[in-house]
Amino acid sequence: MSGDWVKVCADDAIDEEDVIRFDHGGKTYAIYRSPQDTFHATDGLCTHEKIHLADGLVMDNIIECPKHNGRFNYQTGEARGAPVCINLKVYPVKVEAGSVFIQVQ
Repeated sequence: MSGDWVKVCADDAIDEEDVIRFDHGGKTYAIYRSPQDTFHATDGLCTHEKIHLADGLVMDNIIECPKHNGRFNYQTGEARGAPVCINLKVYPVKVEAGSVFIQVQ
């Protein structure tokens, strides 16, 4: 299924190994910059208790929820640690002309 590409921010607005919150169309996303300088996007709320993941800690390719320390692989969306057991949805990301875009469905 394809969707619209939406500009999130300038590529230098996200530090390496960090995450920002992005709200669009009544939905919250989390946008990440990996240590390998690649960008990724997931749903912005933890699947456990709907806490904003942008307030969490990024380590390598893992985002840790700030409330109960559940962990997800932000590149695949895979739930990696209790109490989370439902994967995050991931979204396509592209960088063009210094801007980060995600494809929303």
